[in-house]
Amino acid sequence: MRLSELPRRTAAVVKSVDDATPNDPVARRLRDLGFVPGEAVQIIAFGPFGKDPLVAQVGYTRFALRRSEAARITVEVATATVSSIAPASQPDAPAAQRTA
Repeated sequence: MRLSELPRRTAAVVKSVDDATPNDPVARRLRDLGFVPGEAVQIIAFGPFGKDPLVAQVGYTRFALRRSEAARITVEVATATVSSIAPASQPDAPAAQRTA
């Protein structure tokens, strides 16, 4: 999914930034701003006309991007899973249950 397609306030993770040409200055600048693989991102707001520009938040920083710039950024929607939650620690069994 492209960042330009991401619904508002949906948590996602940056997968890549696509270069339109070799040594693409726009893609390089997006990476310099923090759009790097593994970074959390979300859309905060859209512009009033045609949803352009949009406001994207990377970490704690917000940027206004054109939709064409946001379309260069590939993201994956972040999901929480039960397996990511650590199990509760088990207390030791009472001494009466510990037999040799």
